[in-house]
Amino acid sequence: MHLVRTVSVCLAVALVSAGVLASAPAADGRYEPTWESLDSRPLPKWYDDAKVGIFIHWGVYAVPSYGSEWFWINWQGSKTEEYVQFMRNNYKPGFTYQDFASDFTAELFNATEWADLFARSGARYVVLTSKHHEGYTLWPSTHTFGWNAVDVGPHRDIVGELAGAVRATGQLTFGVYYSLFEWFNRLYTADKLHAFMRRDYVDGKVWPELQELINTYRPEVLWSDGDWEAPDGYWRAKEFFAWLYNDSPVRDTIVTNDRWGMGTLCLHGDFHTCSDRYNPGVLQKHKWENAMTIDRKSWGHRLNARLEDFVTTDELIGEIATTVSCGGNILINVGPTKAGTIEPIFAERLVEMGRWLKVNGDAIYKTQPWQYQNDTLTGSVWYTSAKGSSVRDNNFRTVFAIVLDYPYKTNSVRLGAFSNQVTKIVQITMLGFNTALKWKPTDDGILVEFPQKNEIDRLKLHHAWTLKITLSSRWPLRA
Repeated sequence: MHLVRTVSVCLAVALVSAGVLASAPAADGRYEPTWESLDSRPLPKWYDDAKVGIFIHWGVYAVPSYGSEWFWINWQGSKTEEYVQFMRNNYKPGFTYQDFASDFTAELFNATEWADLFARSGARYVVLTSKHHEGYTLWPSTHTFGWNAVDVGPHRDIVGELAGAVRATGQLTFGVYYSLFEWFNRLYTADKLHAFMRRDYVDGKVWPELQELINTYRPEVLWSDGDWEAPDGYWRAKEFFAWLYNDSPVRDTIVTNDRWGMGTLCLHGDFHTCSDRYNPGVLQKHKWENAMTIDRKSWGHRLNARLEDFVTTDELIGEIATTVSCGGNILINVGPTKAGTIEPIFAERLVEMGRWLKVNGDAIYKTQPWQYQNDTLTGSVWYTSAKGSSVRDNNFRTVFAIVLDYPYKTNSVRLGAFSNQVTKIVQITMLGFNTALKWKPTDDGILVEFPQKNEIDRLKLHHAWTLKITLSSRWPLRA
């Protein structure tokens, strides 16, 4: 008997991850400001179905466009020599970070063009940085006079324009990122000096600003960040969640992450992020998201990026496959220029991703993790699953095997997940190539023959190849 060398995880865990088996809401329909109550909220289905999102980091840091979006703190906080020297070489003495804002002009920003690009990418939701750690807001916040996109810079409501354009596509859901702390906000630094025993910054800035953002633009993703210096009690996170889930205008559909104070990361929230570029490679017990960057070294735009700093299309699609296979969503970041354009290398990656998803989307959207995630016979095959149907009795199930590396030597791929289960296979096809493929059992699984390479090339099936494996209902569902 041959042991199938694959990663196996109980399907019930996947259903909990998707919110299917989540705890019931509070008995009276309202959530209490306790983690036990808040964590019982089922995950809104739209988010688990969507799988792929676009992240946008855009702010005043796009003006110096050097190093990363942490330019201000690296220059004037830690006084990193590289940043100090950059300013010394390029700007007059006495130049302040605030002086950059007048050059954040966004004169070429076209929200409709952005939304069209994101729709072409195959994404299903968009998350815009409404405010990063610099404190500059991309909407006319009534709590940031003189330091927002209407008062200084483009003199435009960026959040409002993009929200309208994104929703107009009919494909994309709109969300926002919001940094809780601000590096140099005097209210925050004063609270910090008092060991966060007082909350002038939270009560006078964070809460009213977040409520204004939610009530005005009604985002369906709230991506929190900048929480790590203070406990969740300082941020009044549980009380805010209770308002968000009980009384906000998006209480039934909004999702939020796990960055709400020390001790919340990877523990609370509708989905976990755990760390930047988080991709654990195994199925998680709770819904999670892989927030990653096309520019490996920065979330914001930077003029000193080199070609090798950008992930390739193959790498990007590999991230999608491994993330979704393990029950996660992927949030793919781009950093626009100060003028409001998205550079061609970002656009190229997104368009190529969209072409792949147009062919292979059945293996990504609305799927759930299968019994096995990675087939270790090859290492480069990742599984997802969906309920299939027969014409007569709704009696078949579908498993997708996403093959990341083309088998040039043999023109065939070995799948160990199907060892001793060959009688349950009804048919194998390749997405984009609808003719049934030849396959045969082996000692350790099955061997599936790929179409001829000239057919693959003619059909422009590039980057990763998805095998659609139809199984009879005799394949056991694990509970």
